[in-house]
Amino acid sequence: MRAYQSLIALAFALCASCIGPHGEQQPLRALFVGNSLTYVGNLPAVFSVLSSANGHAVTSDMIVRGGATLSQRVADGSVERAFAEQKYALLVLQERGGDLICSFGPSSCVESQQAIQTLSSLGRKNGAAVVLLGTYQTNPIVSGQLVEKESAAAKAAGIPYVEMSEALQTLRRSAPALEWFYHDGNHPGNALVLLDAVLLYKQLFGAYPSATGFAVNAPIYTNESGLTETLRAADAPPPRPETPPAISYATDTIQKVIAGLRKQEGS
Repeated sequence: MRAYQSLIALAFALCASCIGPHGEQQPLRALFVGNSLTYVGNLPAVFSVLSSANGHAVTSDMIVRGGATLSQRVADGSVERAFAEQKYALLVLQERGGDLICSFGPSSCVESQQAIQTLSSLGRKNGAAVVLLGTYQTNPIVSGQLVEKESAAAKAAGIPYVEMSEALQTLRRSAPALEWFYHDGNHPGNALVLLDAVLLYKQLFGAYPSATGFAVNAPIYTNESGLTETLRAADAPPPRPETPPAISYATDTIQKVIAGLRKQEGS
């Protein structure tokens, strides 16, 4: 893991040293590929702002659609086209929840594993670091099974795995009052989106971000987003004008998330 973090840090340093045509410093570009677990609460935008607030300028794009699988993104060539259009330093993959534990039938496991390997190879071929961001299950037994399968899929693809289901189990106990789930009880709430962003940050930079509040001025998507698999910037105008335009994360919330993760590390 340390070796991979060193490569990531080098990629970020090289990107930060790139100078644009007018002498401005160029941020690192990240591409998120996933589904409603990725876009509800706009994880790509939250990650960009969190990273930028901690001295790592990041801009994020996304290819997302509700209920989408990574195998669909392989089949339609959307990720390959995105790399042809942009130079990405980071590719974040997130599968539909349950695919890797065969929740949608035995073939879903195989297709998911193959897609992760294909997209990982595509990212590396184009010079990007690739990570698999985990999904979650609220049942403790199923959560453990999910982490095992996701970890194995990432290992087979030769990429790091950002585990979050067991982290969520811990944080729900240590900070039960935080908004872990959207009001439908299934999709990520604001605290869970923050947890994802903090875990990604820790994976990439090797340390937790500062526990300082920040504001995200980007569409904060709900489960009814209107998004399709069209490549879009995380802060682009939303398809539906009623989408909330921003969110603020308080210092106290960030402190609780980081404290819970430190507690998990020490357990």
